[in-house]
Amino acid sequence: MNLIKLAGLFALLYSTSVMAIEPFTIKDIRVEGIQRTEPGTVFSYLPVKVGDTMDDEHATASLHALFATGFFKDVELKAEGSVLIVVVKERPTVASVEINGVKDFPKSQLLDNLKYVGLAEGRIFDKSALEKSENELKRQYIARGKYSVVVKTTVKDLERNRVAVSFNVEEGSASKIRLINIVGNKAYSEKDLLDTMQLTTPGWFSWFSKNDQYSKQKLSADMESLRTFYMNSGYMDFTIESTQVSISPDKKDIFITLNISEGDKYTVSDIKVAGTQAVLSHEEMRKLIGIQPGDVFSRDAITESTRKIGERLGEEGYAFANVNAAPEIDKAKHQVAFTFVVDPLQRAYIRRINITGNDKTRDEVIRREFRQMEGGWFATSKIKKSKQRLDRLGFFSDVNVDTSPVQGTGDQLDLNLKVAERSTGNFSIGAGYSSLEKLTLMAGVTQSNVFGTGNSLSTQINTSKLNQVYSVSYTNPYYTDDGISRGFDVYKRRTNATQITVSQYTSDTYGAGVRYGVPITDDQMFHYGLSFEQTTIGLTSLSPQRFVDYINTFGPTNRNELGTIGWSQDTRDSAIFTTEGVMQNSYIELSIPSSDQRYYKWTYQNQWFHPLSRSFTLMTNANFGVAGGYGGMPLPFFKNFYAGGVGSVRGYDPNSLGPRDINNYSLGGNKLAVGNIELLFPMPGMEKEKSLRLSAFLDGGEIFGSGGQVPGTDGMRYSTGLALTWFSPAGPLKLSWARPLNKQPQDKIQNLQFTLGSMF
Repeated sequence: MNLIKLAGLFALLYSTSVMAIEPFTIKDIRVEGIQRTEPGTVFSYLPVKVGDTMDDEHATASLHALFATGFFKDVELKAEGSVLIVVVKERPTVASVEINGVKDFPKSQLLDNLKYVGLAEGRIFDKSALEKSENELKRQYIARGKYSVVVKTTVKDLERNRVAVSFNVEEGSASKIRLINIVGNKAYSEKDLLDTMQLTTPGWFSWFSKNDQYSKQKLSADMESLRTFYMNSGYMDFTIESTQVSISPDKKDIFITLNISEGDKYTVSDIKVAGTQAVLSHEEMRKLIGIQPGDVFSRDAITESTRKIGERLGEEGYAFANVNAAPEIDKAKHQVAFTFVVDPLQRAYIRRINITGNDKTRDEVIRREFRQMEGGWFATSKIKKSKQRLDRLGFFSDVNVDTSPVQGTGDQLDLNLKVAERSTGNFSIGAGYSSLEKLTLMAGVTQSNVFGTGNSLSTQINTSKLNQVYSVSYTNPYYTDDGISRGFDVYKRRTNATQITVSQYTSDTYGAGVRYGVPITDDQMFHYGLSFEQTTIGLTSLSPQRFVDYINTFGPTNRNELGTIGWSQDTRDSAIFTTEGVMQNSYIELSIPSSDQRYYKWTYQNQWFHPLSRSFTLMTNANFGVAGGYGGMPLPFFKNFYAGGVGSVRGYDPNSLGPRDINNYSLGGNKLAVGNIELLFPMPGMEKEKSLRLSAFLDGGEIFGSGGQVPGTDGMRYSTGLALTWFSPAGPLKLSWARPLNKQPQDKIQNLQFTLGSMF
């Protein structure tokens, strides 16, 4: 019997002499030692088959191929006559993977990460994957600033050639930045430079923002912020020469040193414009340049100027225009001149608009908001307007628009729109608490994108002590193809002022109406409508005499036909995360002369948003109203204006401001004036979360009317406080805490208030 044993891969590769094999023709191949692996798998990897000649070269190749599979930790080849015997010893499989001691991460997340590096239950055990897994666990913690993390690995052999792998993690505490040192600064103090950086040493709010924990990505961003600061201040030769990051021996403290070279401060000596004048004249381009001779050099000003020129060319369809600001530097005089070289290239038009991400919303609902048309010349402003209109729908949490050249052409672009849909159906509730009303509740169900059609359907059920409302509203924003909207409303309202601070009466109103909206421009609409109401008034023994006199004159039940005319404008950049723009509306409600009552009611609201920086937005809100009777009839008292509480002057009981009767109940009034100033800013540490914002506010308001019998109830009321706004899955939540600034003894206070599902 001939027996040839090849001692393994290393002997084949590195031994100086290898036992020679007497060549033979393979008549059969037999595999021994396998437990999990199928014989066919071994045969598929072998480079020889029955009928081939087995020699030294084929033996070496066979060992290489079987070891390369990673299935086996040892392989031997034997020959018995003309039979090739492959003897293998399989690697063990992973029976289980456990991670112990983890608090900062969900275990499922870490186990998923280990799968990517090759370690998971059921896979073949590989020591290299084990080492990678240990490093991956450490990397996760180091990314969170926990440099002292310790990972201990245990591998336990089990029966049936299996192993159990366990990782015992000692997380330790996060390393803190104890010192950030900037070397080489002369023009600015270290404090001024540190203010431009996100990383910081431990402070009052660093526990929340985690900015006192070192991150390579954050440091890179801070270095760019520092560079931008100097470049916008004239120091165009500014460089960061070196960066040193060191950690203390106990791995608890981190020290950062930045060595910088400021260079000299440069001013702009000249601005020139070069290139074709076929599209834009040099004079028009100069008006778009925001930096002039004598100004201090600013990189952002140059970048902004090139952007404006590019956008202006884009308005004419030149989407591929090249705009470059070529510098001419005079180092001796510390001056720089710029020549804006403009090449419009070829005019382009939009071939196709591609929409993705709208699993629910229909394509036509999105396309009808587009002002950039397929087949039309590319226009920057039309694309921006299209995105703005989609943002204002409120159907999407994110809207991204980009363009891509059409291959094989030089004058065509595809417009690619990607949206992320948000929940447009919500169950909304509102609540407030006071010593008088205790807890008041309201609820409603709204679907602003019914079946993806863009139509709105809402129902409201309000069971508060003041208002009981049952209503259904339906709106089709595109009743006609040119954008005329139509809506219907059916409602039942019961007002019960006997339980709150409003003068004592009850009213039951049944109504139905139709309304239309006609677009004037992309941002403005004209509104009109007609509705019918029947109102029944009930009085109590505490009702003021003026209410009794009114009922005695006009009766407890009145039927009215009401006409409404209005105008609205909306230029906000987004309905969810507004940073700039205006939203205003003005409405007149007028009872038709054939009605039982004759009155008018005019309201006006203006909201203005202005970005102060990337993070801070200033919002102002103004509400005004005037109402009265005509034709010799007075204004119905149940149509009075009220103020106080969420949506007007926070910190005061709802509807509690203005004149009061002898029992200290609010009478309301025929004039309303409310103003709000609010500074909006992101939650610290959650700057990228667009659905959550904080604000500091100042509110003021007054109700004007005659007949008040409680001294000290007239005059403006002011309050200030903090608010949190969150566009939650259930609807927008606004929580506020307010402190009245000029509280009077008769005022009723409600410091903490919140609404879920409605905003003002």
